[in-house]
Amino acid sequence: MTYDAKTPEDYIKQVPEDRQDALKKLRKTINDNLPNGFKECINYNMIGYVVPHEIYPDGYHCDPKLPLPFMSFASQKNSINFYHSGIYAKPELHNWFVNEYPKHNKRKLDMGKSCVRFKKIDEIPYDLIAELVQKMTVEEWISIYESALKKK
Repeated sequence: MTYDAKTPEDYIKQVPEDRQDALKKLRKTINDNLPNGFKECINYNMIGYVVPHEIYPDGYHCDPKLPLPFMSFASQKNSINFYHSGIYAKPELHNWFVNEYPKHNKRKLDMGKSCVRFKKIDEIPYDLIAELVQKMTVEEWISIYESALKKK
């Protein structure tokens, strides 16, 4: 599902009403725990968190006009999806998250490379997401990102 939103507030107003409270809570959880330097915006038609050009002028290598993406979330057809590039790029963080998840949710983890899908929105583990959000600084993300680019 794609929404034509210009701001995070506008995005949340466009999603089905039964999901709005969960998205508001997820957004608040992220914003309350987000390390300094990341900026909230609409990125790829989702609520995103990026490294702005003021901090990383090179931008995203696929399109340098865009800021360096890091994390986002979206309301999809059958789930709320949470995307965290650090989970994909840093194996220790991925392993930590996979091991911690069962302590916060009784359902089987539904996860892709950097995507966690929450089909039962009343079971989103906000405390776990708060912990995850705190675990990577802007500087660490830039370092990991640049290291990955050099390997290509």
